[in-house]
Amino acid sequence: MNKAGTVLNPTVNQVSDSIVACVGKTPLVQLKRLFADSGVDVFAKMELMNPGGSMKDRPARYIIEQGLLDGTIHSGTHLIESTSGNLGIAIATIARVYGLTFTCVVDPKITKTNLNIIKALGANIEMVQEPDDQGGYLKTRIKRVKELVEMTPNAYWINQYANQRNWQAYYHGTASEIVEQLNAPVDYLVMAVSTTGSILGTSRRLREANPNLKVIAVDAYGSVIFGTPSAPRELPGIGSSRVPELFSRDEMDAVIHVNDRQSVEGCRSLLEAEGIFAGGSSGALIYALKKLVPTLPAGSRVVTILPDRGDRYLDSVYDEAWVNKLSQPMEIVPEVQFT
Repeated sequence: MNKAGTVLNPTVNQVSDSIVACVGKTPLVQLKRLFADSGVDVFAKMELMNPGGSMKDRPARYIIEQGLLDGTIHSGTHLIESTSGNLGIAIATIARVYGLTFTCVVDPKITKTNLNIIKALGANIEMVQEPDDQGGYLKTRIKRVKELVEMTPNAYWINQYANQRNWQAYYHGTASEIVEQLNAPVDYLVMAVSTTGSILGTSRRLREANPNLKVIAVDAYGSVIFGTPSAPRELPGIGSSRVPELFSRDEMDAVIHVNDRQSVEGCRSLLEAEGIFAGGSSGALIYALKKLVPTLPAGSRVVTILPDRGDRYLDSVYDEAWVNKLSQPMEIVPEVQFT
């Protein structure tokens, strides 16, 4: 209590020992304006408020810290990973704090902003140039990662597509926080997929609280995760040109495919209605939710995860010249496809 008799907030004096300790504990926000009068409560976990700007802070921290604990990562370890941006930023941040060397394998589709942030954080950059057989770069990036691991002393491949600690980070972090914050059963979980670690970790924890949970994946049009044909796509962070090793189709009840142009529309809707400045995969989620919510029973509770911030997309999603170059039409209607 101060001299004026006001009770001081006891959390004011809490001090974190590093930026790493600030990962997690992100807010859960109800999207009341976007889904007003729908009869459905839609909640968004604001993973874009992690210190590195995305949900990828969680697996980066968890994988590295667990590795330091069990000895698979040590002071002389050289971390290597293929990433389209956010995980690269997250690993570079954690590596900087723990004094680890990090090489980030990227491709020409990485946004200029993400690339500059990763460089500023001190990571080494390996830029592949050759497209793979799907017209993207993921397979080429992974091939280069394997080459670097072979030639680099004390190399450790993070391997977000196969590392079990990827989904565990969301199980122990994101999902446990949702259970505590909402303090009520979640009926529908709607999440974007790429490595599928986040949707698996989150759903596995939420299903413990509600075994009747329905899990809806939102994938990019042109992604092959669910066996659909490969097609050109521009937005990073959602979809994949190969099926991730972590993928478990039986744990997802349905999938909605959204293209780049529709993701842009979703981003604009989220910003205009809720004032939330989010990235491309968040836009895909909002577009999918606008199609899904009207079909759900009144009183349903829906949770989604907004993966990253919009400032990383100023030269893409929020740039009219970039949007105008997109070839995908809005007329492609996303349908809920049950798996």
